[in-house]
Amino acid sequence: MPGMIPRPAGGLAELSPSNFGMVMATGIISLAAQDLGLGPLARALFHLNLGFYLVLCALTVTRAARHPHRFFGDMVDHRAAPGYFTAVAGTSLLAGQFLVLNADVATATALALLALALWLLLTYAVFAGLTISARKPALQDGISGAWLLAVVATQSLAVIAALLAPSADAATRQVMHFLALAVWLWGGMLYIWIAALIFYRYCFFPLAPEDLSPSYWINMGAMAISTLAGSLLLANAPGTPLLESMTPFIKGFTLFCWAAGTWWIPLQLILSVWRYAWRGSRIRYEPLCWGVVFPLGMYAASTWQMAHAFELGFLDAVPPTFLGLALLAWLLAASGLVSRLARQLRVSVA
Repeated sequence: MPGMIPRPAGGLAELSPSNFGMVMATGIISLAAQDLGLGPLARALFHLNLGFYLVLCALTVTRAARHPHRFFGDMVDHRAAPGYFTAVAGTSLLAGQFLVLNADVATATALALLALALWLLLTYAVFAGLTISARKPALQDGISGAWLLAVVATQSLAVIAALLAPSADAATRQVMHFLALAVWLWGGMLYIWIAALIFYRYCFFPLAPEDLSPSYWINMGAMAISTLAGSLLLANAPGTPLLESMTPFIKGFTLFCWAAGTWWIPLQLILSVWRYAWRGSRIRYEPLCWGVVFPLGMYAASTWQMAHAFELGFLDAVPPTFLGLALLAWLLAASGLVSRLARQLRVSVA
């Protein structure tokens, strides 16, 4: 009987680990706006993002305390576990906002260290947990674009390390450049592993419209943030022997990342048209919707940095175009979130 079917736990128990994607998306749009001379917009988004981050931290800690079984159980769930990496990337991008917009090295450093601690904890807890888990789904049921959040989290550490390095003393700067370079390469390694599985899933398993979640846009976003990290390393190369000696390689791999990310954009657009226009899927808000906003903003920021590092003036029109698209996507995602919260409030009051 329907009345005897237990209702799923609501509220905090159902809080998605992917919610920090909102912080990622807002943070990168703010930084891209600053790059393009839109200071007031960048600062407004910075203050808004700080509020998002603090609220989500409070909710996440409360969920861990009140619903530990759900909180830690999600870490060994192939669908939910990658979402935890949004906390790493969100923390790193907020650190970047403190540094770029406020010139607050101390707060940026503290947040960068927190992001590093979260990355170490989550990387080995999640991947070790998934490895030894006795219950594993078939590839087509377990893999999605959300898995590339592990790459985004890794590359976000390379980005914040490259941003902080110039403010450090000479000895510390050398260590930070080495770590930024190593982490950047780790991210590249992870991308090759995971993207190969995603492409295999695309081409060799049936794909229903509902399988194409917004998270698949992270196929592009992971390469965009890799481009940003490589471009920042190139900007730091003058006067840094390690980076100067590897400049040709860094340039080549950075361009490879940008080209790979760019290749995904037309395919994701085609698949989105197929899902929503051809197959009639309904557009609705979910936390992974920020997985569309973040790649668009990151593509704007990374293309701007790469164009300056490579002196490619013919790309100047790309960043403002994608920043505009990212802002539009941000507004749509934010309105979807507000509508969802309003519906939940009406239900709880009733």
